[in-house]
Amino acid sequence: MENKLPTSDKDFVESLIPQRFPFVMVHELSEYSESHLLSGFEIQEDNLFIQDGLFQASGLIEHQAQSVALHTGYKYYLLGKDAPTGYIGAIKSFEAEVLPKIGDQLKSEVTILNEVMGVTLVDIVTKLNGEVIAKSQMKTAVK
Repeated sequence: MENKLPTSDKDFVESLIPQRFPFVMVHELSEYSESHLLSGFEIQEDNLFIQDGLFQASGLIEHQAQSVALHTGYKYYLLGKDAPTGYIGAIKSFEAEVLPKIGDQLKSEVTILNEVMGVTLVDIVTKLNGEVIAKSQMKTAVK
């Protein structure tokens, strides 16, 4: 099965990350390179992180972390291997300017800063309608 980017093929995107419904916080893979990824996510009404119609900061963090997992999963897909399970090792910084609402479509850009022995340092910027609403820097680790 060949998948070209961009893709919002639900089964393919979900095959690249270890999370499963109802905990999937990425729906689209738009761009990929060794040091970069663009992901997308449409917030649904039944999302676990919705409170009073707003997608909470914890959901933004999970979306960003799953965007990093999507980068790793796609890299392994290109190598013909199964995606490994990953973990958030540390969140160095996180800022949320706005909490998005049901129906909003998030776009996140992952920039790989450093990758050594399965530990990856990343910057992540999440936008809504072209405006930055959240930024973070985190370390992730693969099992």
